Amino acid sequence: MEYVKATEKDSAQIANLVKDTIQVIYPRYYPKEVVDFFCELHRKENISSDITSGFVGVLRHDNMVVRTGCYKENHITRVYVKAQCQGKGYGSYIMQCLENQIRLQYDSVYLDASLPASCFYEKRGYQTVNHKQWNVENGKILVYEVMSKSLLNTSADIDMMIKTEIYRN
Repeated sequence: MEYVKATEKDSAQIANLVKDTIQVIYPRYYPKEVVDFFCELHRKENISSDITSGFVGVLRHDNMVVRTGCYKENHITRVYVKAQCQGKGYGSYIMQCLENQIRLQYDSVYLDASLPASCFYEKRGYQTVNHKQWNVENGKILVYEVMSKSLLNTSADIDMMIKTEIYRN
């Protein structure tokens, strides 16, 4: 398993992965208008822009993108694992790769956690620093958490860094 920088030819697969995951998982937590908002936010054009900027990584299985992560500076902006692959450690692996890369320049990391992902991030040591909401279509409200984590090395961080490859430019 290798986390590698995405290329433009990956953009359609990443967009499909993200959209499919949102449409399978998010309706359990959010109304349709919020699900649609997330699909629009993570549309192919935005993913392509992030790929061009060098912020997106992928994990493949049989030449198919099945997991992805994205960051800008010290902000993790998109982590998605195909619904049928969740619960197998792939999300943790991607997060560790992103944190390792961010750690090269920053002492902390933050992210905007959707309701389905907030417990996952808490288990990784993230703490909620703010509760936010965003008005979307038809008066529906997206509720999410802004979470952060210190990246100062602990023995657990060092052990995990040894076990994972650092996402390289």
